[in-house]
Amino acid sequence: MFRPLPMKQVLIQLLADDLPRAALTLAELGVFSPCNKKEFNEHFPNIPGAHYRELYHQACSRLQKIESHITLRPVLSISPTRVISEQELNTTNEWLGEVWERCSSFEEHFRRLTDEEHMLNQLEQTLDNFASLNIDLSLLQGERLFLDLHVGMLPSVNVPKLREAIALADYLLFSYLENSNNTHVIIMGSKGAREQELRSVLDTAGFHALEIPPELDDKPERIRTDLQQRRNAVALERAERQQAMQACGEELRAQLEQSRDLLILAEPFVAMEDAARNLGHLAIISGWVPERELKRVESALHTTLDSPFQITASTPSRAEHREVPTYLPVNWLTSAFSSLVKQYGVPRYGEINPTLIFALSFIAMFGLMFGDVGHGAVIVLAAWLGRKRLKSFTPFVICAGLSATLFGLLYGSLFGYEHLFHAVWIAPLSDPLYMLSMALFWGIGFMVVISLLYIHNRLISGEISHALFDTNGVVSITLYLSVLSGAYNFYQSGSFGWLPAALSIFTLLTLLGFKLIETHAPPGERMLVATIETFETLTGYVSNTLSFLRVAAFSLNHVALAIAVFTLAEMMEGTGHVLMVIGGNLFILILECAIVTIQALRLEYYEGFSRFFSGDGEEFKPLKLSLQGAK
Repeated sequence: MFRPLPMKQVLIQLLADDLPRAALTLAELGVFSPCNKKEFNEHFPNIPGAHYRELYHQACSRLQKIESHITLRPVLSISPTRVISEQELNTTNEWLGEVWERCSSFEEHFRRLTDEEHMLNQLEQTLDNFASLNIDLSLLQGERLFLDLHVGMLPSVNVPKLREAIALADYLLFSYLENSNNTHVIIMGSKGAREQELRSVLDTAGFHALEIPPELDDKPERIRTDLQQRRNAVALERAERQQAMQACGEELRAQLEQSRDLLILAEPFVAMEDAARNLGHLAIISGWVPERELKRVESALHTTLDSPFQITASTPSRAEHREVPTYLPVNWLTSAFSSLVKQYGVPRYGEINPTLIFALSFIAMFGLMFGDVGHGAVIVLAAWLGRKRLKSFTPFVICAGLSATLFGLLYGSLFGYEHLFHAVWIAPLSDPLYMLSMALFWGIGFMVVISLLYIHNRLISGEISHALFDTNGVVSITLYLSVLSGAYNFYQSGSFGWLPAALSIFTLLTLLGFKLIETHAPPGERMLVATIETFETLTGYVSNTLSFLRVAAFSLNHVALAIAVFTLAEMMEGTGHVLMVIGGNLFILILECAIVTIQALRLEYYEGFSRFFSGDGEEFKPLKLSLQGAK
């Protein structure tokens, strides 16, 4: 639970003809992660199945496009499994190509109908500008021999002045529609020398010309009727095509699902890529298998392969740990916590698996900051009712709610009421300094545990000097504890103490010496950098420890918000009092719950994970029967 599963690097030597069968068997087991073993590339230079892969990817691409039109039922199981030949894959690919041609014709037809609907919408929007005109709109289109005609709109406040101005040029202005602050107008006059002068006046008045499309060549009401008829025809045609598409789907769905299952069975051999290599009739498969699954892999291959094969397993050396994938076993309870750990990164092979530590510390901090029996019970109930949406995160939310409920009992709080029952431990506001000191002790313990994890990880990796002298190593944690011990002695008796002082000075100088050795720079710069980094190590421990004061701060804030809610509620009577209490508790539950979750995650990520693991490991991804290649 605390460490990734031990891994074995396996090499399977077999006949080239057995590669697809072996790949399928390994995928069914779900415990083999393919990896190219480069030292054998010279002896086995060929990567088999190039054309097979090409056919597979093309078929997957076609199936994926077809699924955007025809919905397939989810894959429940594929039984019995069988090896898919290249000829069978080629036949499936060609058939999927024919199906896609049928689907693409529907898609093209739907695109044309959509374009026509868009055009009709634009024509109707344009027609709205001329709806109040009871004339044939074709009369307003095109150029006239003797008539200068302008149709458009301008701000209503400019209409009187424009009418007067154009009258001087013997032009007439007719307004036919007022819309918001604008007026739609028709301006006409005889063609002549004053056309250019009129355009200047129109620009000054903010006139905007309205174009009349050629399709609008009748009276507005007739045009609108015609547009509606065209829209109805488009809708009818779309419905007919959708019905035809649905019938096509019903006709092809079963065979498409068979093709999908066939591609799922073909995928393991494709996913092998360069982990499977051959020279003539001899081939190899290389990859990683958890040590506990090795016998099961060998037994399954013995059962499914008719020809002889040989499997050898080796333990990766410490130098190879960077290449080994990390297998973090999870169950229904730890799945969500594992997902959150992976949001930060994957630990390297051999490093501590932080999932359980993260789960326990996060749940504890959430309860410490959000302790209330009622609020915790609501969280548990909400998680259970919403379990279909939360899925794997349901246990995560339920655990957080149970933690809040437990600490609510310790704090004596039920929906903010602290007089309904006695606190088993302490009511936070009764002694804020005690709560702050408890949070400080929690932070110190957390930092010590995290440093011990870092030391373990560095020792596992063979980095002994870093385990002893680095920022989170033995010397650093000794400096941290000696300074804390001296500070506590000074608080109690006014004296730092000779032992803490000696340890602090010795570890500080040791750390400075290590930084001087590690820093590569001219002497003056080296001394400056080493001094700053040594100082940062000490201040980093102090600042990270003080960050945990927020655990107590939020426990106090939770109570303070409840007091504020009840203070407001006491100003009201009857229904108002009840609504304020309910609304205030909902506000606390939603807002503070989210903030507390974020703060707990921040402490885990920045004060925890960033100190003891880098998160640059490679996750174990075994072969499985799925359409991974098509996604």
